[in-house]
Amino acid sequence: MKVASHRFTNSELGEQSMRHRSWCGENGGRPSNERLEFLGDAILQWVVTDLIYTEFPDRDEGSLTDVRKSLVNAEMLAAIAIELDLGSQLLLGAGEDDAGGRSKTSILADALEAFIGALYLDGGPQKAQSFVRALMSGRLGGSFERLEDFDARSHLIRVCVREWGRPPLVEITSKGVAHEPTFTAVVIIDGEELGRADGRSKKIAAQAASVSALAVLGVRGIDTSRA
Repeated sequence: MKVASHRFTNSELGEQSMRHRSWCGENGGRPSNERLEFLGDAILQWVVTDLIYTEFPDRDEGSLTDVRKSLVNAEMLAAIAIELDLGSQLLLGAGEDDAGGRSKTSILADALEAFIGALYLDGGPQKAQSFVRALMSGRLGGSFERLEDFDARSHLIRVCVREWGRPPLVEITSKGVAHEPTFTAVVIIDGEELGRADGRSKKIAAQAASVSALAVLGVRGIDTSRA
């Protein structure tokens, strides 16, 4: 079986990585992709952490965390899954398929993580690491500039006004202790959540979420290079 250009030696692993639990419920309870997703998530975090730690030796822990969150989040992973055409290979239950499951952010992001987990088991650690590095290296350039220098939120507002006639909705919440809170920003465009990120300040969270939203819009064919 071939998934995202990788031909699996163990075809069962490749198929399992694309099995949503809704499909499994209709097909005798066969294993879903959730265990592989768990494994793939850990591998993804490890490889991206190693990548940014190596590439940015002068940045502190907080800055590295912010960049990692801008790269590893549901919206960004779903956008990558769309690039890899994983949606067409998903095994979904009839109801989930009819409900548009092939384009749902959460399902696509989970499928990418499951694929990475399956790739690790089928091709080994080096294969999985090389795959993730290839995916993320091209998105790494300018990460700090996007988060610090480039006003992604303002740019996103201009893009949304141009495309939809109104700005995006940005919802910000906080959690944690008062002296060291973590802020979560959610970007909603035309009624759909397209960006979510955490940060040490409201501004950082909003910027990171806006970067993710711009990436998703770009994958969907929206010209985000101009506003």
